[in-house]
Amino acid sequence: MNLQFITMSIAVVLAAGLVVTVVGLNFLTGSVEFFFGRPKLSFLRSRRGKNGFGFGLRWNTTKEPTTFDTIKVALYNPFAKPSQIEIIRSFSGKSSAFGEDLDLGPKFLELLEAISFPKKVSAKVMVELSSSKEGINHQYEMTSEKFLQLMSDSEHTVESYMEQYGPKTEKVYYPTVKKSFVADPLPVTGGKKLKIAVNPEFAGAFAPAGAADGGETVENFSVSKVWIEPGCIVCDACETIIPEVFEVQDATCVIRPNAPLTDGLRIVEAAEACPVEVIKFDK
Repeated sequence: MNLQFITMSIAVVLAAGLVVTVVGLNFLTGSVEFFFGRPKLSFLRSRRGKNGFGFGLRWNTTKEPTTFDTIKVALYNPFAKPSQIEIIRSFSGKSSAFGEDLDLGPKFLELLEAISFPKKVSAKVMVELSSSKEGINHQYEMTSEKFLQLMSDSEHTVESYMEQYGPKTEKVYYPTVKKSFVADPLPVTGGKKLKIAVNPEFAGAFAPAGAADGGETVENFSVSKVWIEPGCIVCDACETIIPEVFEVQDATCVIRPNAPLTDGLRIVEAAEACPVEVIKFDK
């Protein structure tokens, strides 16, 4: 009887210990997830003057596939006037780590002035990021002193924040075949040579670019607009023909700022030389 009682007591103690262990692990896991797994808010340097507020947010998009598009900054100060200020702004939805620099208007300056005076330790500031589509929000509450400190200690701008934490995209490079627009001399056949424009031996007998047959000069003209459509393979043909207008970059070609559009003949030549026909213009 005593042995059975002892055995049952041990079993109860072990079961209770197992329950306590499981509860403790769940609590610990939840605590770790709450403090380290929730989205991380960062304060950024604003370039929008006194009413500007810069912030960044990054989170585990696999666990929480959310699109954030609203921010609320609120002051709660029950022992002073104004006792409450609330500012809400929407921005374009972001579904991965992002930085924003928003103009919160004159109310934000009023909020800063309300918490900048001494003896306002009781004031609380709450920053809330939310998704209007999914109804998810994350709140970050802090003392007014902490809020001011985070703003003054911010190191990143939106650009540097995105460079460090934003999504990384690799440049796309398109292999191109080296092309030449000058033909090799044609072989001699039967002591006769073909007198054609692509035979360099007879290049002088044909009208140059911008001239009609017989050497009569074609009148040049201006174009009103030139643009590049998607699909450029950066072959350099257009820049070689008229570099004053076209600039070939790593992934595409662009029209140079204030490019002269008075040499319509060469612009047409560049458009016709484009192998993928993405150069367009209006006369």
